[in-house]
Amino acid sequence: MIRVLIADDEPMIRAGVRAVLSTAADIDVVAEAADGHDAVERVRLHRPAVAVLDIRMPGMSGIEAAASIRAAVPETGVVMLTTFGEDDYILQALGGGAAGFLIKSGEPEELIAGVRAVADGAAYLSPTVAARVVAHLSATGAGALAGRRAAARERVGMLTAREREVLAHLGSGLSNGRIARRLHVVEGTVKAHVSSILARLGVENRAAAAVVAHEAGIVVAAEPPAES
Repeated sequence: MIRVLIADDEPMIRAGVRAVLSTAADIDVVAEAADGHDAVERVRLHRPAVAVLDIRMPGMSGIEAAASIRAAVPETGVVMLTTFGEDDYILQALGGGAAGFLIKSGEPEELIAGVRAVADGAAYLSPTVAARVVAHLSATGAGALAGRRAAARERVGMLTAREREVLAHLGSGLSNGRIARRLHVVEGTVKAHVSSILARLGVENRAAAAVVAHEAGIVVAAEPPAES
């Protein structure tokens, strides 16, 4: 069972997220919080596998809460909920250790898939968020976008063929175990490849590596979602 905490200052949003997650037989919402400080304290108390945080909350923001949670309870993965127009916050959250990014107005299946992926140790960027991050990083125009994509392809080109395969699957939100099954190797091998990929790309976490995979255009189709 995947234990989840939900944090959002809007009760209706919390209720909606809980309602969606309650449709999945393998997910159990164990706590809710209305601000970042409360979210951190409740994570310390309940030790959920995943904390689903609004990216902007009064007092302590979701970004600050994510960093505190990662420092205090590193086994808890963080999924950020965002809306359109919050691209700067998404970039900050990427640097703060969040592993999943979802749009509040997205499909319910994405929320469930994102929670499952992060609980499984993967990074998850909804396609909408990934596209916005890539576009926002290249906000000065089409030429800059083409330049970033070319730079990403050059960085990816420095990887070995197997590392590129692993990065492509990582970008679609697969965990090490699922990548291993797809590539017919042991999970330890995938873990070693991921460590090498992060070092070679010069990024700090899987979510940032996933952005590079999206920029380079190498992300493979994700597996069909598990039955709930």
